Amino acid sequence: MSWAATDIPDLTGRRALVTGVTGDLGRVTATELARAGAHVVLTARNETTLADTARRIAAEVPGAKLDTELLDLADLSSIRGAAEAVLKRTDTLDILVNNAGVMATPFRRTRDGFELQFGTNHLGHFALTGLLLPALGQARVVTVSSQMHRAATRAPLGDPRSERKYRKWGAYSESKLANLMFMRELDRRAGAAGLGLTSVAAHPGYSATHLQTSGPQMGGASLSSRLLAATTPLVAQKPDMGALPSLYAATYPALPGGTYVGPSRFTEMRGAPKIVGMSRLADDPETAARLWQLSEEATGVTFLPSVT
Repeated sequence: MSWAATDIPDLTGRRALVTGVTGDLGRVTATELARAGAHVVLTARNETTLADTARRIAAEVPGAKLDTELLDLADLSSIRGAAEAVLKRTDTLDILVNNAGVMATPFRRTRDGFELQFGTNHLGHFALTGLLLPALGQARVVTVSSQMHRAATRAPLGDPRSERKYRKWGAYSESKLANLMFMRELDRRAGAAGLGLTSVAAHPGYSATHLQTSGPQMGGASLSSRLLAATTPLVAQKPDMGALPSLYAATYPALPGGTYVGPSRFTEMRGAPKIVGMSRLADDPETAARLWQLSEEATGVTFLPSVT
């Protein structure tokens, strides 16, 4: 299979929102959606870099229809404010790409006291999606996960404010597992509720982005962070390729709900996008329902009844 950004269908008249556009994958995703004609809401937590990214996309795609909205996924009040602002601007979003994330950080807490990786990567996007649901009735919702979800041996069902024994890569893997469980459960619940919403997921393979080194380096120049920084430029694919699975998941016609998309070559590390598999734990509906309940209790955002 060969699929490229030039295969994205005409998106004129469609509205999209992409989180984390100041990172490489988010910027490329937003750029290509705008190039295809979509009106794109660009979101990020830093006002200066968000404005710089918007200018860069506008220069690359003359006539691009762009809005910007500050959004810090590690702060529930910021999420609520951003969602409210977006809903005031439009009553319809056709594409939501839950792209932003942090990776392998030292132990930190979100503003609401959650462990940073789970709080940002999963709970932040869970809350955002729920708050935007009034505009997502017929949308394609893409949640970006990772091959690292396979390293998680358990679902993150404990207290998200507990420090417990923290392992930065273990916490990252569990947050990416949560992304997939959320994606599957969202599709089940939306279908049971009779919504036209389609929930899918994607992963970028091994891509050369700032995320590969920024999180690990927060803890100092450890051997693992030095090795990662040294090897990434040699083996990783460029961000324009890493973004293709997200773009495919967001725009490929009639893609079934619950689908997971990743690169097609070298054990899903590189190449054009294709439909890929996930771990057995990621596809466990009972555990996903428990994660959903935990997420509602933690964020205070309640949406879509359980599937009985």
